[in-house]
Amino acid sequence: MPPADRAARHRHARRLARAALCLAACAALPERAGAQEAPAASTAAAACAEKRPAVMFNRWQEDWSVLASPCVPRQPFDALKYIPFSGDPDTYLSLGANLRERVEVNNSPVFGLGAARANTYLLQRAEIHADARLGKYVQVFVQLEDARPFGKDTVSPADKNVADVEQAFIAVVHPLGEGVFKARVGRQQMAFDLQRFVSVRDGPNVRQAFDALWADWEIHRWRLIAYATQPVQYRDNQSFDDVSNRDLTFSGVRVERQNVGPGDLSAYYSRYNRRNARFLDGGGDEHRNVFDARYSGNANHIDWDVEGMVQTGHVGNRTINAWALGSLGGYTFATVPWKPRAGLQVDAASGDRHPGDGHIGTFNPLFPNGYYFTLAGYTGYSNLIHVKPSITVKPTSKLSVLAAAGFQWRATTGDAVYAQGNAIVPGTAGRGSRWTGMYLQLRTEVTLAANLVGAVEAVHFQVGDSIRELGGRNADYVGVELKYGW
Repeated sequence: MPPADRAARHRHARRLARAALCLAACAALPERAGAQEAPAASTAAAACAEKRPAVMFNRWQEDWSVLASPCVPRQPFDALKYIPFSGDPDTYLSLGANLRERVEVNNSPVFGLGAARANTYLLQRAEIHADARLGKYVQVFVQLEDARPFGKDTVSPADKNVADVEQAFIAVVHPLGEGVFKARVGRQQMAFDLQRFVSVRDGPNVRQAFDALWADWEIHRWRLIAYATQPVQYRDNQSFDDVSNRDLTFSGVRVERQNVGPGDLSAYYSRYNRRNARFLDGGGDEHRNVFDARYSGNANHIDWDVEGMVQTGHVGNRTINAWALGSLGGYTFATVPWKPRAGLQVDAASGDRHPGDGHIGTFNPLFPNGYYFTLAGYTGYSNLIHVKPSITVKPTSKLSVLAAAGFQWRATTGDAVYAQGNAIVPGTAGRGSRWTGMYLQLRTEVTLAANLVGAVEAVHFQVGDSIRELGGRNADYVGVELKYGW
């Protein structure tokens, strides 16, 4: 989740002071500047210039009140980015939009096992939002989504959501003691850390939202969070038909501490309840306790992120004993041209070792982001051992290139190979060896213009003998994507 906002009680005073300085500086400029006066005019203009907000991953975090300053350079349609309600610069309405277009080519979904076949299709996601700031402390945010696949043979709720409410919440931010209290109530998106297990799910076409109550208190280096949610159940029968999933709840508490040694530490407990869950080793109502801890940071050109999760509870009359570990790290050669980063990612998640023993060991990846391994989605975060070395280079500040090789095994042959969405690769449970296969990944991202980003990703997955003996085959994926935000 994003870092703590500045204390709200000081924000209004700072903006008024900056606006006064801008007005004073602009008034001091000569009406007619000759050749020798131009440098002085440029200096005065620079002194009163404000930095425009960047388009952010979470659009509700943007603060467009900077446009209250008359010295900020204007761009087209700024009149819609900052619509004041009154003389208070903190009371305004801001409008915005996102558009993502992605063409995907997948010649062998689920390695050719099952009904899926080679497919080329377009995924389109369009979003518009209105962000109302009512003074210094209250925000009302509404975002609509229209997500559609064109030419996709197999359409899931993660692919299609025609004209519906993506987010609609009221947020309050207020000083409390020496810290800041924040609360949100309504439909909203939430994510933890690298989004391994709790995410916005930005990889697929339809993001994951929650009908939720969220509250946190941020003080000094600490952040304390509590949340109670029902994930949104997506339906595409008609417009505006999404509902809270009354068969699934996800709630808990979380604590974060900055500057623990060279990094940041976080931990949380959540309760995951799902009716009529189904696993290879049994089914029933699922009540899962989730214990998670993560440590991340960087120092001396070394970056790291390590997260561990333990799950207990029961599914029907079977007890849960599951776990997962995610880690990645790297070293950046900052003085070398293109600043190459050598990285290594190691992940593991438990599977069910002994079917019929009254225990379920299959790890539940909860709400994964869909691109933690690759966008191809050939394998998911259950019954897995994954090792991925990589190299990333940046030829320019606007261009990055990643090349990686991933090697995958099953944690146990007693359980299946899993694809994204915890879907079982047909015929793999209890058969074959632990070796699943390996893949090569190449991804390029480039900033084409202001708020316009392009990306190309290619993945080749070479299946192991266990999948090949079932009739599976190697798989190739190519995705070409454009993202624009206004």
